[in-house]
Amino acid sequence: MEELLLRTGFEIELLAPAGSDRQTLADELAARCAGRVRRSFHVDSEPSAVPGVGVFRHLSPAFDVVDEHGRPVARLVDDITIQRDLVPAPGHQGALGRRDWYRILCDEGRLLRLIERHTDPYAPLATVLDPVAELFGARVDMLSGAARVNDSAGATVAVAMTLPPGRERPCEIVTPPLESHHAQSLERLLGPARELGFTVPREAAVHLHVDGAPFRRAESFANVVRLFGHWREELWTALDANPDCRRVAPLTQELVDLVELPWQEAGERGVWALMRDAAQGAGVTKFADVNLKQLLTDRPVRDTLEVRILPGDLDGHSIVRRAALVEALLTRCLDPRPIPRPDRHAVRDPLGALHDLLGVRR
Repeated sequence: MEELLLRTGFEIELLAPAGSDRQTLADELAARCAGRVRRSFHVDSEPSAVPGVGVFRHLSPAFDVVDEHGRPVARLVDDITIQRDLVPAPGHQGALGRRDWYRILCDEGRLLRLIERHTDPYAPLATVLDPVAELFGARVDMLSGAARVNDSAGATVAVAMTLPPGRERPCEIVTPPLESHHAQSLERLLGPARELGFTVPREAAVHLHVDGAPFRRAESFANVVRLFGHWREELWTALDANPDCRRVAPLTQELVDLVELPWQEAGERGVWALMRDAAQGAGVTKFADVNLKQLLTDRPVRDTLEVRILPGDLDGHSIVRRAALVEALLTRCLDPRPIPRPDRHAVRDPLGALHDLLGVRR
């Protein structure tokens, strides 16, 4: 299996060897396609240890690889779920990491987007927050390994902090949407990664993004919820999902129950509009087995449906084989016939049960 039918983007979580980093892979990829690397910021969030602050949002070093014509090849970013392999063994101090790399932390999403717009990802830590200080009529306070901007009331706007040792090693490869030659395209990225000693970390996953528009209809959306709500056990087994993967979870029971309501009686507003509005209050989150959040907004950040439960992998052919099963199941979701619940009294292996769902003879 080399090809998929749907336009598909991939996110592949890897780990650079000790002493290396994601920029090393970015430089190698650029060299192989006569392209170049552009440094940028990657936006992410993490739980906060500060009382009263639920989450910190941050910008971290990212590297965009483009080919000789300026077309995107891949984007290489941090993934904060990769943690266990960064802990040094007892008695081993570990590498110092990239001491010239930093991240910018903020506790408010709108502020962080403003900060990203006005800061230079190439600037050193000591001066990167200068434009932010100017915006607020403030100054940059230099601390040990950090720079901080407070507003006139003393509230902290942003802090730039030296990257913790090891955080330069996680490397999530984010591809542009691929329309053909999927396995070959992935191998152009993963072959160099293997040669450079990159590995699959313990918490790793592969995420698939397919165009969201076909699933922004009541029948197809309901079928996706049925598939991932009722068939979770079979999907996890058939795809060999990683039990150590973070930021995945079942769909909420509220959402699973919601799609079975008598939506045909929706009236003038339309079935999809009512289902979409109700689903917004049913606990839909990005960090589930399937990310449906972008289907429920008129202004999606990335207009895709994202499947998050493929295991980490360094082989493009293996990734595409698993992606082909997901693609076939999502295509079945476009059929208006409701996806049935699995019959767990039948003696079938999980993959066989999914093939039966698809009507595939083996």
